[in-house]
Amino acid sequence: MGQGQQERVATSLAGAVTEEIGASLAPVDAELERRYPGDPGTRQPVHTVYVPGDAFAADTLRTWGDRALAALDEHAPDAASFAAVLGLDGALAEDVYGRVRAKLEREPVEDLRVDFEDGYGRRPDAEEDETAARAARLIAEAYGDGTAAPYMGIRVKCMEAAVRDRGIRTLDIFLTGLMETGGLPDGLVLTLPKVTYPEQVTAMARLLDAFEEARGLAPGRIGFEIQIETSQSILATDGTATVARMIQAARGRATGLHYGTFDYSACLGVSAAHQASDHPAADHAKAVMQVAAAGTGVRLSDGSTNVLPVGPTEQVHDAWRLHYGLTRRALARAYYQGWDMHPGHLPTRYAAVFAFYREGFAQAAARLARYVDRAGGDVMDEPATAKALAGYLLRGLDCGALDAAEVARPTSLSRADLEGFAR
Repeated sequence: MGQGQQERVATSLAGAVTEEIGASLAPVDAELERRYPGDPGTRQPVHTVYVPGDAFAADTLRTWGDRALAALDEHAPDAASFAAVLGLDGALAEDVYGRVRAKLEREPVEDLRVDFEDGYGRRPDAEEDETAARAARLIAEAYGDGTAAPYMGIRVKCMEAAVRDRGIRTLDIFLTGLMETGGLPDGLVLTLPKVTYPEQVTAMARLLDAFEEARGLAPGRIGFEIQIETSQSILATDGTATVARMIQAARGRATGLHYGTFDYSACLGVSAAHQASDHPAADHAKAVMQVAAAGTGVRLSDGSTNVLPVGPTEQVHDAWRLHYGLTRRALARAYYQGWDMHPGHLPTRYAAVFAFYREGFAQAAARLARYVDRAGGDVMDEPATAKALAGYLLRGLDCGALDAAEVARPTSLSRADLEGFAR
């Protein structure tokens, strides 16, 4: 064969066969793209803090940070004492402790939800009207003056008949208040609790359709989280996974699935003493949620612990160890977000998150660097793993566990490069 000539490769199928198969699968291609768009690539907060509507104030974020710092000052005033509680080794403990304190001073809460459901209860209509309007005003002011958390919003009452009208009115007052004071912030998050049927999700989506139309907003501008708190939300009467149908019922508006530890456990008859996020019933529910959400762009959040770090030092340390262990367990299972119920939970939330990313940083960076360079090593990674490695590093950067310069040194990758691999 002469130079520059290409060897002919024999085939048997006519081009029409390929065209026919492509045409037959075109609807499937479109369906895959619509239903499984992949992760949105935006920051996911490491936790959500719930504050009752009547307790929310302009200084709530700073107050939570100050109370968390005060808990450290009283019960773990230095890295060594904190490390002794959580079982961290020396060098890691110094780094984590310093980052925890800096985080509590700079950004104590990543995601705050003003609660108008269980944490608020039933109030006279005039009172809830006023509280919803005040929440909108305070959140708008916080975003305006730069004191807001990265994500803020409200949890309304559910779509069940007894409280449906009240929940709709509260949502309307809140969103209208934001629109009247500058518009919807980019970090706005809404939460719909106690969802049992996909039709309730459809109703929420329809409600947001109507609000967007009334205010001249782009269709689909407002998303919402779905709280998984009932057994029916996991398994329907026909044996199908209800939660998968709920995601589709949101018509692209679902942003997250949040596991409700105590409501879900109680729904299954788990006794109060054993209601926890590591109960087998919880693991089953979250595994179903995880599979249902995979590839859809809908993110997962674990629940909370109701064991509060209050009282004498020994009791606080016990609660910290529990919370730290549950958070590390969740992270290993790819639940990168959880709920925190008390300012005293913030030190161990951030300690667990920072330790998780710092412990795995060197190996993840080295593996990604080898993948980029196509170099050898003791692990042969594939594109899907490179995607996971980049996502891991990005999450570490977002929360403050890692710094851009230290990630760039071993990988030679910028944040934009990491985002490209993560996609």
